[in-house]
Amino acid sequence: MLLDGGSAAPDLDSGDDILALLGDRSTLRRRPAFTIGQAAGAAETAAYRRLRRDAFVHSQGLFDGHDLDHLDDDPRTVVLVARDPAGTVLGGVRLAPYGGGPDIGWWTGSRLVAAPGAPRGVGAALVRAACARAEAEGVLRFEATVQLRNDVLFRRLGWLPVRPVTVAGAPHILMRRPIGRIADQSAATKAALGPLLTALHAAAGAAPAPGTAGEPAAEPAASFLGGPGFVGDDGAPVPGSDLIAACDAILPSMVERDPQWAGWCAVLVNVNDLAAMGASPVGLLDALGAPDAAHAGKVLAGLGRAAAAYGVAVLGGHTQLGVPAALSVTALGRTDRPVPGGGGRAGHAVRLTADLGGGWRPGYRGRQWDSTSHRRPAELRAMLGAVGRAAPAAAKDVSMAGIAGTLGMLAEASGCGAVLDVAAVPRPDGATAGDWLTCFPGFAMLTADEPGAAPLPAGPATGAVCGELTAGQGVGLRWPDGEITEAVTAAVTGMGTA
Repeated sequence: MLLDGGSAAPDLDSGDDILALLGDRSTLRRRPAFTIGQAAGAAETAAYRRLRRDAFVHSQGLFDGHDLDHLDDDPRTVVLVARDPAGTVLGGVRLAPYGGGPDIGWWTGSRLVAAPGAPRGVGAALVRAACARAEAEGVLRFEATVQLRNDVLFRRLGWLPVRPVTVAGAPHILMRRPIGRIADQSAATKAALGPLLTALHAAAGAAPAPGTAGEPAAEPAASFLGGPGFVGDDGAPVPGSDLIAACDAILPSMVERDPQWAGWCAVLVNVNDLAAMGASPVGLLDALGAPDAAHAGKVLAGLGRAAAAYGVAVLGGHTQLGVPAALSVTALGRTDRPVPGGGGRAGHAVRLTADLGGGWRPGYRGRQWDSTSHRRPAELRAMLGAVGRAAPAAAKDVSMAGIAGTLGMLAEASGCGAVLDVAAVPRPDGATAGDWLTCFPGFAMLTADEPGAAPLPAGPATGAVCGELTAGQGVGLRWPDGEITEAVTAAVTGMGTA
């Protein structure tokens, strides 16, 4: 980014800057000095470009004749401008996918300019607005080349220096905005599991089962919480049998506002958990709470349709009326070769196999991708059987932690770290990189195995090798230039290795 030399870098009193952007404490009596928004039509874009030309061509001499480049012709480029109450453009900034290539979630900000005499805080407000817009566009790597005299401004706004660079013959510094979307989601959905379940495990291990008359008490069950090799898996092997049990609950708010979809998803998430273990589903048990019979009927209608589509029987369950909406399902499956989530090793290739069909579920854009409700039963069953047929070293169903967070769980259980090649991740056209790596994707399996292992035979799903397990911990995102940015810096669950 290049900041106008005719205006001083703002003194970042965060309170004053925010009030300058949103209005001060007397907003009800006074209009704010300026507002930020996307350039409205050709006139505002032209005004922004005039400010750029005056600053970077005429004042600073960084360019000869003009400072226009390919990003000005890219229809994906977003121009944000600052306007005074009369509508005069006081400054602007642009942001766009890096290099004008495919949008893989790597964007740059550039041509930041403020008019001479612009109100205090315009530059900082434009940078903040650019960061917010980038994250709204699903960006996971956001960078700018900054003139050295504006290094302090960007540091105070939370940007981190990467390395010195030269732009238009002048020294700059490449700076990166930390984006914690993946780490925040992993922490919110999974970080509490380790402490909670460790305490549960310890409590169970401290209480041996009583013995019969004349016999000593039994030792604590070694298979508690899945048993050795299966701690933290999507399903749990039932000791002494070929049964796999899985259990998932649906968010009560979703059961309340979208009961039929909640019923469908209750089946979906549980059969996916069995599929990740390589198990074939044999039956479901549901526990349903609903305010009345009509609401319960809608939930059960969705559940019944999904069970029929997947060819799995509803064996029984429990229903209670006159209570807040709630739904959980337990699924049973069979396999004599369960696939662990923690069977990976450093050097194993990571593969994502995902159904890219369908689209965002109405009301859940950016959060839930519906790839299953339109599929034929044969297609659904082909996807469910893929892990069992391929028998990779490790597998996990992508769920609430998203693709990157789930990879962190697989790596943690395997005693490894992981690197994900962003450009190689199979992704539907209708999803940004940020949304796709953090959403619930319908059907998606992460597997780890020796390099060159056969792909999963998953019918309509798309698969690709898109990373590897490494020494260490956490998940890094690797970009086409070889740079690796941190997505998850530590263990996701704290449950340790399997």
